[in-house]
Amino acid sequence: MASRIELLYFDGCPSYEALVPRLGELMSEADVGADIELRRVETPADAESERFLGFPTLRVDGIDVEPGAGEREDFGLKCRLYRTSSGLSPVPPDEWIRSAVAGRNDQVD
Repeated sequence: MASRIELLYFDGCPSYEALVPRLGELMSEADVGADIELRRVETPADAESERFLGFPTLRVDGIDVEPGAGEREDFGLKCRLYRTSSGLSPVPPDEWIRSAVAGRNDQVD
């Protein structure tokens, strides 16, 4: 089970604001007691050092919930869209979050 959940964002991000309550619901469903750490990324240099792929970025135990995100290098202060089998989404799909929280590497889109 997950021990650290980070939500990286920058001010004015409507997607992160929509994700916070849903993330709380998913953590409750999974009976995960970890706190959700909100981390604001403020500068392009911060984005580079944090490997920030855009807002919102969700990490569980330091690993981005998006499959394949670890191979990306397009860091910056920008909106993030998640490519799923259902199309583009401004937030990661529940399935990816559930899988990451459960500690599984078999995430599906």
